Amino acid sequence: MDINTVNSPLLLVALLIPLFGTLGVMFRGKEENFRETISCVSSIALFITVCFMIKPVLNGKILLFNMFDILPGVSITLRADAMSMIFALVASSLWTIAVFYSMGYMRGLKEHAQTRFNACFALAIFGAIGVAFSDNLFTLYLFYEIVSVCTYPLVAHHQDAEGYDGARKYIVYLTTTAKAFLLPAMILIYVLTGTLDFATNISTGIFPDDVNRWVVTMLYVFCLFGFAKNGIMPFHHWLPGAMVAPTPVSALLHAVAVVKVGVFCTTRVMLYVFGVESMDAFNLGIPTAYFVGFTIITASIIALSKDNLKSRLAYSTVSQLSYIILGVALLTPHAIEGGLIHIVNHAFSKITLFFCAGAIYVVTHKKYISEMEGLGKTMPFTFGAFAIASLSMIGAPPVAGFITKWNLLVGSVEAHQLGILFILLASTILNAAYFAPVTYRAFFGKRPEGEQYTGIKEAPLSMLIPILIAASISVIIGIFPNIMLQFVKAVTG
Repeated sequence: MDINTVNSPLLLVALLIPLFGTLGVMFRGKEENFRETISCVSSIALFITVCFMIKPVLNGKILLFNMFDILPGVSITLRADAMSMIFALVASSLWTIAVFYSMGYMRGLKEHAQTRFNACFALAIFGAIGVAFSDNLFTLYLFYEIVSVCTYPLVAHHQDAEGYDGARKYIVYLTTTAKAFLLPAMILIYVLTGTLDFATNISTGIFPDDVNRWVVTMLYVFCLFGFAKNGIMPFHHWLPGAMVAPTPVSALLHAVAVVKVGVFCTTRVMLYVFGVESMDAFNLGIPTAYFVGFTIITASIIALSKDNLKSRLAYSTVSQLSYIILGVALLTPHAIEGGLIHIVNHAFSKITLFFCAGAIYVVTHKKYISEMEGLGKTMPFTFGAFAIASLSMIGAPPVAGFITKWNLLVGSVEAHQLGILFILLASTILNAAYFAPVTYRAFFGKRPEGEQYTGIKEAPLSMLIPILIAASISVIIGIFPNIMLQFVKAVTG
């Protein structure tokens, strides 16, 4: 074992906490308060456990825990390094916030099957934490599939024709692409290298020097499309379709357990399987950046056309996810840092936006932006938080998204890619075009005739407090970016 590698059972503890939380919810599901107490305690315990790993990882240690050996070079092994911690901290902290929000939302609408909802919610976090702490491609693939299966009941929660249709599209897209592209790529990588373990740095990758260039290119394309949770066009249609789920599920899908799993897996494989040097030598990076640049612009244009608030946010997610892949694909230090930090920045800002959409629906039962004229006077805190999160998505200081845009712009100049610079600037204008009207209508629009202002009527505190916390964190990590950038800089070295 390397001098910087430490065997740590904390990894197994972190993995088991949401699993035991799931079992607790299922066995005591009829007792509403007890069920939700288990969810809350589990989420807080997971976050604390992940926090215990911060110090050793920042000191340059890699935490490992081997669970099973399957073949030589193939095992189910957990690992915490700097990149793991970026996603693990996001997933564990947002689960804590989302659990409290979900209580207010589900009770406020008197939703059915709340026990199943809470159990699947916890299972999805179990899969996400497994992805974050995967030491190799096999473990990553295993937990990636677990997330897909566990979130299917959440998407189909309403159990109506629309719910089943959205869930069917969701599961077919994600499992088919994983098996058609990712599984054969994983087998061939093992045949070529004799291992599926990730490299310990982002430079070298795991392929031998004499490997065929076209084989590596094919494997790279298969991995890019195999992780369809990353929302890259044309494998993005599942994402808007999944918006039929309750808003806490939409928030979970877009900020924590699904799309972030997709982009984390994609960038993890780009950096720790293929490596910066191989991607540069085989000219894989810049074509990828332009390819996902098409997704960024096209999804933003589609978002402009959507009047349904959740649909607009969904296409915004399709666009924003590709910032992460674009940054890593540019292969310059600033661009990689901008891409990876957007995993954090997008998570807190997008969960705020979906939380706000849910609060608006619970209080007013309105889904469409055109119906929200003047609602800012009735729900000032909700729409204020929406405005803050929108500024982050646009990339305006001092909110978190500014750090993303700044690093990506600097990185595109470092890479001498003026085309990417243009894509980033154009997408920023489009971001403003589809986010600003929501806030403007809410605060400066006039209520329709017959709808009188009756004073402030916000969502329940169990929903409003998580909204304000998530929005505040977006501002805090915008003003103090080193809170998370220290992990990103540890990845880039």
